[in-house]
This record gives sequence, structure tokens and C-alpha cells, in this order.
Amino acid sequence: MEPLMEDEEYRCVELKLSSLIPVVPEPELARETGERRRGRDIIIAIDHGPNSKHAFDWTLIHFSRLADTIHLVHAVSDLRNQVVYDSSQELMDNLAVEALQIAMVKTVARIVEGDPGKVICKEAERIKPAAVVLGTRGRGLIQRASHVSERAESETEEEKQ
Repeated sequence: MEPLMEDEEYRCVELKLSSLIPVVPEPELARETGERRRGRDIIIAIDHGPNSKHAFDWTLIHFSRLADTIHLVHAVSDLRNQVVYDSSQELMDNLAVEALQIAMVKTVARIVEGDPGKVICKEAERIKPAAVVLGTRGRGLIQRASHVSERAESETEEEKQ
């Protein structure tokens, strides 16, 4: 789990996705390299929430084309947290397999450390995609878990009174 890129504010890990996904070589002929044959790059911001999954599904069904490349981007607070890394790896693997099965598109996955808004903007600057698809409410796995536990604690306190 070594970051590929690292500078003062930008750390990321490009994931190696499931072996079930075939590796497609770059086109060999000049006539195959045009925008029409190459397809578009589409960024989908991913987290563990249902809104993110809905945005992913919508993109595959309504927006993506056969030659497109889907870039899954997951922003995390700390790349060194093994639990977060492992759960993100599993999520990205599952989504990449699903993208291949449903829309037959190539998938690239990346976990990036930092604020989700800034991370998505930096990835968009780097990739220059045709579209950026978002579907989250701004709560990652840890924030959502702490929110659920806070709600449970407040409900318990209300029951005691």
C-alpha cells in the first residue's frame, strides 16, 4: 500500500483491481486513437453510501458508452488506516466487476487522501474528464458510523428520561 503520488497536500493510491477484469492494451494503429474510438473519461466519486452507489448505477445505465473509462475516486482521511483501505479496495473491486458486467467499460480506481471536494477537483484537473458524477451527502464510512452511534446514544438517553 505505497502511495504512487505524494506531495504536500496530495497522497493517493492507484488500486490494482480484480483479476476478473481483462487488461485492454492501448491501440496500436493511429486510426484507433481518435476520441471516437478511445471513448471518454468519466469520474465517479465513490464512498460507502447508497447515494454513491445510485450515482454509479445511473452512470453505467444512462451515461457510459462501450469505449469509455470509468475513474472511481474515493477520498479518505488517512491512507495509512488499513481498515479503511481494505474496505475501499473491496468496494472498488466490486464496482469494477459490476461496470464490466453491465456496461463493458474499463475501470480505474484510486483512493486519495484529503478533503473530498478538493480531491475530486484535483482528480478532475488531472484527468480532464467528460463528466464528474457525484452522489454523496458528504459522509464517509467513519463519519456515517459515528453519526449512527451518536443517534443511538441520544435515543437511549431519551428512553431513560
